[in-house]
Amino acid sequence: MERKRGLLYFLILVGTFVILTISGSIYLQRFLRENPLLYNAVRMPLYLAGLLVIGITSLIFTVMQIRIFRPLNQLEQNLKKQLGLKENRLDSLPISNDIGPLLHAIEIILRSYNHQVQETEAKNESLRSVLNQITDGIVMVDNQGLVSSMNPAAERIFSISSDQARGRTVAEVLRQHQWIELYKHCRDLNQESSATLELAAQKIFLQGIAIPPGESLPGHTLMVFQDLSEIHRLETTRQDFISNISHELRTPLASLKALTDTLQEGALDDPSAARSFLARMDTEVDSLAQMVSELLELSRIESGMVPLNLKPTSPEAVIKSAQERMGAQAQRKNIQIENQIEADLPNVLADARRVIQVLVNLIHNAIKFSEPNSTINLAARQDAASIIFSVEDFGTGIPESVLNRIFERFYKTDQSRASGGTGLGLSIAKHIIEAHQGRIWAESTYGQGSCFFFSIPLEKRYHQ
Repeated sequence: MERKRGLLYFLILVGTFVILTISGSIYLQRFLRENPLLYNAVRMPLYLAGLLVIGITSLIFTVMQIRIFRPLNQLEQNLKKQLGLKENRLDSLPISNDIGPLLHAIEIILRSYNHQVQETEAKNESLRSVLNQITDGIVMVDNQGLVSSMNPAAERIFSISSDQARGRTVAEVLRQHQWIELYKHCRDLNQESSATLELAAQKIFLQGIAIPPGESLPGHTLMVFQDLSEIHRLETTRQDFISNISHELRTPLASLKALTDTLQEGALDDPSAARSFLARMDTEVDSLAQMVSELLELSRIESGMVPLNLKPTSPEAVIKSAQERMGAQAQRKNIQIENQIEADLPNVLADARRVIQVLVNLIHNAIKFSEPNSTINLAARQDAASIIFSVEDFGTGIPESVLNRIFERFYKTDQSRASGGTGLGLSIAKHIIEAHQGRIWAESTYGQGSCFFFSIPLEKRYHQ
């Protein structure tokens, strides 16, 4: 290829020179015919000068072939090999052959550069998409200790946008000395480090992990922040459950043990004492049986083994039924139960027996924590696609700090522990309402009373 191009250029120039020489000779012959002596004198030098020009031209093109065309051709071949391009791909390009090697090389470089740019942009877009979907906060710190990027999850955790954080120090962005020490420990030792921290203001429990990316990004640090609030809450709930059930079982078991020991030590010979102890033992056994029964029922409801008998049900009917069942207990404490149901409420699709069970439990708690000569208000009202039931009392109330935990199994406030009970009633009520596709919640002002609400979807919603 290289020799063909050089030979082509040489022949073109030589041909041009020959044409010019012949044209010039014809002109000179016409001019010198009139002067034979002058013609004979300049003919030989003219031929020698022509031969000299041809030699010089050949030498120039030989040098050009060695110094220019050959390196360009070699550059073209090397680029082909490095980029894995085939010969025909370059030959098919619409490029002039005058400066073919140079334009071929430029074309290869441009195409390779554009291809690499497109691949880089595609990879960056894919990485951004992944980082945006990750729920863990990710912060990248460069080798100067400045934040270079962070994903949306990290923006939410640290309440700062990625644009505001970029170029600022770790201390300015993370604003917690534990995270700063975590970063420094990873940077100094060049090894993965972790720490946990509870952010009271945001009510979240975070685990931070600092990772050195390695040789790909020397000096950089990748920091990952995982929100473990739900796991921490579940662990706390598990510990409280074990503590509460141990407490609930320990009291009746210790009482039964004391009663049996007393009977064995001689109280059995005293008929009146023995009957008293047996009555107390019967009470404790009933308490244990109730606890086991409620635990079994709760377990069956949670596992879906208790199907609901859903039928069109009147809100007024279930409230009146629960009111009648708890009327005698309220009278013994001289508490008035008032009915504040809205008129002409539509039916709900519910298991009436289970809804009455929830209302009875809520009314029982209201009576237990209300003072004598007080009032309990029962109400029902329509709200969008459901009926909202409520049981309001004006008793001791519930501290705000534990209001979100009262529906947990065995969880009891201090007042509940003093008044007995298994601590399972509200948990059972919660699962029954959720099985109806409703929800249950409470509002309370400590020392002024509480109001429990639950919703049941309307019958017509199921037929839409």
